[in-house]
Amino acid sequence: MSRAPKTALRESAGERIAFAIAGAVVRPLLNLLMRKEWRGTEKLVGLPGRGGFIACVNHCTEIDPLTVGHMLYNQGRPPHFLAKAGLFKPPVLGQIMRGTKQIPVDRGGTGAGTSLEVAREVIDEGGAIIVYPEGTLTRDPALWPMKGHTGAARLALKTGAPVIPIAHWGDHELFPRYAKRLYPFPRKKAVVLVGDPVDLSDLIGRPLDKTTLLEATERIMDAITGLLAELRGEQPPAQRWDPAQHQQSLHGRDVERGGA
Repeated sequence: MSRAPKTALRESAGERIAFAIAGAVVRPLLNLLMRKEWRGTEKLVGLPGRGGFIACVNHCTEIDPLTVGHMLYNQGRPPHFLAKAGLFKPPVLGQIMRGTKQIPVDRGGTGAGTSLEVAREVIDEGGAIIVYPEGTLTRDPALWPMKGHTGAARLALKTGAPVIPIAHWGDHELFPRYAKRLYPFPRKKAVVLVGDPVDLSDLIGRPLDKTTLLEATERIMDAITGLLAELRGEQPPAQRWDPAQHQQSLHGRDVERGGA
């Protein structure tokens, strides 16, 4: 699949080169390992403003950033992830992450607010910010989206940028949650479904207090869960999984309770 010829983001020459190098390596590998089906990509066209948006995605395998990033890149939307700071430390990976203007988040420190401001700049330039509202791989045993954090909602309400829910399914069979190796045979298929923008219009302008942020976050998580239910052809749980109620950490691996 070829990359779409037009992008709303004003990329620098360095970013274009870095994305081209990353794409030249990653896309052929993904095409080899998985079949892909992308649905609803027309909803990324004609977004208001300069076209910048926040993509909110479910998170059930370590490789799904590649799946979603591949889809967005091929639509002419170079992906910019809010990614944990540790990914920027390895020399080669860190150089790629910085070169493609990914955004480091120190989840245990004080830099989260600064990271959100950088994300806001990318949106103002017409970029696509990819956020995983769950904050880590889902702890839900059946891989449904769990309780979300409020960072995506805060960024959306501060910037007024559209929130585009996205769900994917199938790539977890290639690389199951917390797995140590790929399972390429038989060849797997990943399906990505893009939804309509989440309606937060009545919340814009309200104080960014806990009530407002939780309401916006619930709407975002409901949209993602609905898309995933459509992909899976199943009904999601009546109540979203809450790690705190199951004595699970909010970040990092949870192999004992949530492993494949």
